[in-house]
Amino acid sequence: MLIQLADINRLYRSDEVETTALHDVHLTIERGEFVAIMGPSGCGKSTLLNILGTIDRPSSGSYRFGDHELSTMAEAELAQFRRSHLGYIFQSFNLIDELTIEENVELALIYRKMPRAERRARVAAAMDRVSIGHRARHYPSQLSGGQQQRAAIARAIVGEPDLILADEPTGNLDTENGMQVMDILQTLNREGATIVMVTHSPSHADMARRRVDMLDGQIVISVRNAI
Repeated sequence: MLIQLADINRLYRSDEVETTALHDVHLTIERGEFVAIMGPSGCGKSTLLNILGTIDRPSSGSYRFGDHELSTMAEAELAQFRRSHLGYIFQSFNLIDELTIEENVELALIYRKMPRAERRARVAAAMDRVSIGHRARHYPSQLSGGQQQRAAIARAIVGEPDLILADEPTGNLDTENGMQVMDILQTLNREGATIVMVTHSPSHADMARRRVDMLDGQIVISVRNAI
């Protein structure tokens, strides 16, 4: 087992209002799974993904990642944990316009104190895995949306993370490019990557190995897909 969430709650408080984003969430994810999280806007799926990615913290409950208890880990330790174990793919790509594609991908390794030659070899291999190596010296503005998302996937996998988190990875893409991204994610999963993806697309959710549906801050169903 890679991940175990138990009794996860997330409350947001202001002076006048208390909002429950997650309520008593339990979720187990095995190493090598591909899980799609679905639900209407405001159901808590993005909050859940942010907690899995340690971008947000639960108000209460336990988050175990392998042998690590993350819910009580200090922020400096969490930052190191993110760099070592997690890869992120965002709907809006989040590439840095002033850097080339190669430099954007390499950025994920800069803080690992890795020799430059090893960094460059890993970057080249990651770009080749998603068929973007021929655009290494281009800038994000020179690429199509589909190419930018492939570059973002290369950045997510270059550090060989234990978990890839994808937040609406096809949300800004047309149908053809969206399917290409999903094909890449399926291939990565077949090669052993553990992936958790938030999506609004039922057809893309059906390409994962498991679908988790959320409503009002809770998981209401978890089903295995026949793929």
